[in-house]
Amino acid sequence: MSASRLAYTLLLYALLPRALVHLWWRARRQPSYLEHIAERFGRYAKAAPGPLIWVHAVSVGETRAAAPLIQELQRHYPRHRILLTHMTPTGRETGLALFGDGVERCYLPYDFPFAVTRFLDHFKPVCGLLLETEIWPNVIHACRARRVPIYLVNARMSEKSRRRYARFPLFAQECLNELAGIAAQTDADAGRLQSLGASAVTVTGNLKFDIRPDPALLERGARWRDDWGRARPVLLCASTREGEEALLLPALEQLEVANLLIVIVPRHPQRFDAVAAHLERAGIAYQRRSARQPIAAHTRIVLGDSMGEMFAYYAACDVAIIGGSLLPFGAQNLIEACAAGCPVVVGPHTYNFSEVAQLALAAGAAVSVADAAGAIDAARGLLLDPARARRMGAAGLEFARAHRGAAARVVGLLKF
Repeated sequence: MSASRLAYTLLLYALLPRALVHLWWRARRQPSYLEHIAERFGRYAKAAPGPLIWVHAVSVGETRAAAPLIQELQRHYPRHRILLTHMTPTGRETGLALFGDGVERCYLPYDFPFAVTRFLDHFKPVCGLLLETEIWPNVIHACRARRVPIYLVNARMSEKSRRRYARFPLFAQECLNELAGIAAQTDADAGRLQSLGASAVTVTGNLKFDIRPDPALLERGARWRDDWGRARPVLLCASTREGEEALLLPALEQLEVANLLIVIVPRHPQRFDAVAAHLERAGIAYQRRSARQPIAAHTRIVLGDSMGEMFAYYAACDVAIIGGSLLPFGAQNLIEACAAGCPVVVGPHTYNFSEVAQLALAAGAAVSVADAAGAIDAARGLLLDPARARRMGAAGLEFARAHRGAAARVVGLLKF
């Protein structure tokens, strides 16, 4: 074991109590964090026989991005099973919703050598794919030692992350060069990875462009809109993060659009009740999507407290403000909105989707604003100019279509 990897591993052991406290703390809001604890240390139920391709998607966004890749893998390797691993319960739940029994699923263990050994001994993957920024040094090294090719795919590397890795240049280079290959989202991501010493980097595009809206969800969204009233304008605050609702609601109160219905969909399900409480304290008439009741004429806000229906929300609205972009969370996935033909408003914090946001702006599918007040003002302009909103929606559809194909390019890189 190299000196840098030894230091990293010793730090992991030192942080283990903190990790256990973190699980307990998260379980106070989301009890499922205390389920399958043994898997986090490499203990699993009996695995089915046969060759297995392993895909790691840490949470919800990565799991959704993995969908077209898994479909492509199943098409190319029909005799192989797919194992989908996660680090969060919501990621695991999303995997179940997307794939049912079509894939196996479990938690990837913490990056302790003993746990990684148990994981690899149990599942015996023939190939591993880590999505986006999941660089686990002991996992990568153990796969390399066993001659199991492991790839970093849909890889992204922000400048902030690059600077963090660059503080440990030899360790970063060692980890990156033990990968069988890296499939980067953009030229900028590839350049930052190469600056850290990565050699086998190919630009394959963003898998999220390959996610096509489920026709059933688009139809569901159309039914919602019929129920709400086609004449009633609808503004969606999509995948909002903590603190953003508090920024948006005062401005929304001043939004002068007759009979407007506002739909707020928090990014994380554990925040549904907190947002509901905020609306109650503010005295705002709202209804929960989970109640599955007709939306009353006096209702001003629908709380989208459901999972797996994002495309339906996009299909039901006229304009979407993308959450995570008004505060420094880096933005959520705006590609889904474009793929559903929904005009997009993004705030200043888009570093997780910086090139996507720039391309969407250039294509005329999105507008960028400086703050929450600007987002509300931009949304108001689009709601009062339906022809412009329709043009932006059409531009979004073409933008999403033009950038598809990443899944096939990633699968074309694999060698095992």
